[in-house]
Amino acid sequence: MEHEMEKRDKIAAKDRASGGFTKKKTLGCILNMEMIQDKTGEEIAELWTKYYSTKDTVSAVIPSQIYRLIFSRSQSCQTFLYALPQKEGYEFFLGQWSGHELHFTSLINVQTMGENAPSQLILYHYPDLEEEKGVVLMMAEMDPKFITVHQAQCLANQVQLFYGTQRQETYRLVETFNHHPTDFKHMLVIAELEQSGLGPVSSGGS
Repeated sequence: MEHEMEKRDKIAAKDRASGGFTKKKTLGCILNMEMIQDKTGEEIAELWTKYYSTKDTVSAVIPSQIYRLIFSRSQSCQTFLYALPQKEGYEFFLGQWSGHELHFTSLINVQTMGENAPSQLILYHYPDLEEEKGVVLMMAEMDPKFITVHQAQCLANQVQLFYGTQRQETYRLVETFNHHPTDFKHMLVIAELEQSGLGPVSSGGS
């Protein structure tokens, strides 16, 4: 099974080398779907996590009920401003949903290049096994010239913090950014991060 995934990964790496990010990568390009039919969600999660633990990227296994909440919210709130802790202060990234993909680019890029600003990180969510196995698989591709694995992990964690939260005050920041942008205060994002432990205090490890 892992050998099969390694072989497919070489193909994906060739795709990336031929020009940026992989276009519309399906779960079947990564996993042998027939071989996982008799596996439980927990076994698939373990396989996914083990496979990506050796890669210079981030991945996650999201319980179906949490992803359903995140995805339903992404329909009405497609963008959000994320704060990435740096050595001095924060760098802001704009995250924009496109179906089950979440594209990140730095706010500086957006301000200078507008709609032509390239994605520096893409989170791919695969809901293929959501109903049957109770899990949604996620993997990321990033531009290593602009973003590290640790930074990508921090941004991925924030998606669950802001879109998957049960705390209305936290999700209200996302709603405000999308529907009442003049009332949005970026310092509240930083405050939420620091309160959650994702801020600079914990930026030494993931």
